[in-house]
Amino acid sequence: MVTLTIDGKEVTVPQGTTILEAAKGVDIKIPTLCYHERLNPIGSCRMCVVEIEGFTHPMAACTTPVEDGIEVTTNSERLTRIRQDSLKLILVNHPLDCPVCDKGGECLLQDLVYEHGIDQVEYSAAKIERDSSYATPLIRYWPDRCIMCLRCVTACQEIKGIGAISIKGDGYGAQVVVVDQDKCQSCGECLQVCPTGALTEDLSRYKGRTWLIERVPTTCTYCGCGCQLELNVQNDRVIAVTTKDGVGVNQGSLCVKGRFGYEFINSDERLTTPLIRKNGKLEEAGWDEALSLVAEKFSAIKEEFGGGAIGGLTSARCSNEENYLFQKFMRAAIGTNNVDHCARL
Repeated sequence: MVTLTIDGKEVTVPQGTTILEAAKGVDIKIPTLCYHERLNPIGSCRMCVVEIEGFTHPMAACTTPVEDGIEVTTNSERLTRIRQDSLKLILVNHPLDCPVCDKGGECLLQDLVYEHGIDQVEYSAAKIERDSSYATPLIRYWPDRCIMCLRCVTACQEIKGIGAISIKGDGYGAQVVVVDQDKCQSCGECLQVCPTGALTEDLSRYKGRTWLIERVPTTCTYCGCGCQLELNVQNDRVIAVTTKDGVGVNQGSLCVKGRFGYEFINSDERLTTPLIRKNGKLEEAGWDEALSLVAEKFSAIKEEFGGGAIGGLTSARCSNEENYLFQKFMRAAIGTNNVDHCARL
């Protein structure tokens, strides 16, 4: 164990803990942009700089491990000035389009600019035209809004192990590029970790501010993993799916179906009543009529050919209880073990 002092508070943490983690453990807030709990420290934004007694230059709290006996200062005039300069440099090429940006109201950069009282930027640089193409059409890339925090690239490599995107160039001219589009699984991990509006969902034509949306926690219906997600609902319509970091077995991650496969909910093609084919055409019917017809057909087939002539296909999108009842029905009522599952298909 290592004991250090942060803003006058004595803290004891395990060896190898970073200063940022130690500070978070005692509710001392250090501003960050590139840091994410699920990723290895990136250290690109320089927002988390702290002063350590005996050291001339401030150091990044997210990449600096604790040492026994050190005294750390997380807030000072000098640190505030450094953080303000870092934000101003980021804003040199960042469009001030918060009113129309999808991330407006829940943008980490927007919050930090407000907290640090920045109302003008003294720096300037030549405009660089950046390529806006991306690895999946389900996500739109806004290169001018990108702050090069590298979260997206790191998450694609470390969390998903895919490596579909990377960084091209260096310095002011660097940008996120697609290195292998065929590798991209459209999982949206990059979208989930992006702290600004550089990556936005490009599926739903409906948009809504965070204060206009109701986020309903639920369980993904696509398979049996039980991933947790939030349905973003506006005017009784699901317009997006988001997740919370650290919540559920998925810890904020989803596959392409969980994150983008929600349009069926409000589809005009969804069946709302049973259909029975009469004279070659499907016609609407009541539940009693439809279920009676199915029972009659099952009984007739079983009587003539035996229960083995009938098979059942169940679904991962049903609950465990519903799937149990289905297989029980097939085995006990129909008399067959011909039960399969859609997850294999």
